[in-house]
Amino acid sequence: MDAIEPNWVSSLYFAVFATGCALAFLILAGMFPLRARPDTARSSLAALLVAGNAVLLVLLLTGTGFFGYTELRWSTLIVVGGLVVLFAPGLFEALPASLRDGRTGLLVLAGVQAIALAVLAKVGGLSWVAMS
Repeated sequence: MDAIEPNWVSSLYFAVFATGCALAFLILAGMFPLRARPDTARSSLAALLVAGNAVLLVLLLTGTGFFGYTELRWSTLIVVGGLVVLFAPGLFEALPASLRDGRTGLLVLAGVQAIALAVLAKVGGLSWVAMS
């Protein structure tokens, strides 16, 4: 495995973070435009959850991209990213409708993204400090 990617543990982390980003993007894409949201996500609380999740997604995308750029070879970054983009819609379709289209899903998504950001800071933080 070292001949393909010497830092294979980081490639697994990157795959998990990128999958989380792809699923969050697909869930949030169904919430825009705000006036066309599903009926279960039409409250003002849900609008705040959509905005908060969008901010968390931007942070997670930026962190994941930077983590992949600093830790992986370009070829691994492209292959793993491509596989995530290819298979994430299947995972999205496997989610129950309540997690895809409602306030419950937005709350769960916010929690998952917050945890992912914390893990990303823990895993990637040391290498980012070493770069400075």
